[in-house]
Amino acid sequence: MRKSFLALVFLAICPLLVAQQALNNGSVIKLVKAGLSDDLIVSTINAAPGTYDTSAEGLIALKKAGASDKVVSAVVMKVAEASQPAQPPIPPLAPMNATAEQNSTDPNDPNSSHDPGIYMYTKGQNGMVLTMLESSVYSSGKTGGMFATALTYGIAKTKMKAVVQGAHASVSTSDSSVLFYFYFEEENKSFGGSTTPNEYTLLKFDQKSNSRETQTGSMNAFGASTGTDVNAASGFTYKKIKPGIYKVTPAGQLIPGEYCFLPAGGQAGTAAASRLFAFGITAQ
Repeated sequence: MRKSFLALVFLAICPLLVAQQALNNGSVIKLVKAGLSDDLIVSTINAAPGTYDTSAEGLIALKKAGASDKVVSAVVMKVAEASQPAQPPIPPLAPMNATAEQNSTDPNDPNSSHDPGIYMYTKGQNGMVLTMLESSVYSSGKTGGMFATALTYGIAKTKMKAVVQGAHASVSTSDSSVLFYFYFEEENKSFGGSTTPNEYTLLKFDQKSNSRETQTGSMNAFGASTGTDVNAASGFTYKKIKPGIYKVTPAGQLIPGEYCFLPAGGQAGTAAASRLFAFGITAQ
């Protein structure tokens, strides 16, 4: 019984002992001569480094020493594996650039690309929020001064106005320190025929019960001229953030009311319908 136990212990630790030194054909022949099983010899060959002779003479010598085809195959495979070039390690994926990751996942990042248009940047419950202003169709019409124009045979000027239906814009905020971002198309760097915020005027509407109005020009018998009401105009400054993106800052805090960005092309006082970008400032 004691001899059987020692034999089992030897069989268990044999691969570990042999793995500490390089094997060769002679080592394998010794294991075969010792009467070890094919499975144990194959495990030892796979676990330990080795330098083997797999020429025809070397393989014949193994067979003559009593090595089975399974053991000889293990020797041949070991040599074949050692001859294969080492595969280069797969580099880890580079971490996504923080700005690029933010641009791709955060729709409220003003420095990322957005659809062309004017956006309002305001304080929200969970941080700053970027909201696109809807373009509104307005119609041009005549207002004060028509009677004086008639009396003076067309010399006195008649004011022209832009009229937008509805008393309130669909987009509004109570943040009187609101900022704006203009995003122009990358292909032609424009939307609505404009290329920079400098081609827009920020105006405060005169609110009616069912509409909003603002002066856009004047006309008489000698022609028409553009020009908004100076009392309705709100100044602003702008800064180019990157190609096609501009940050627009109103000259001061906007008081509650209805406002719009009116493009320069819409100030001609024509009767044709045009577009502007409206928003509202509500009381806090």
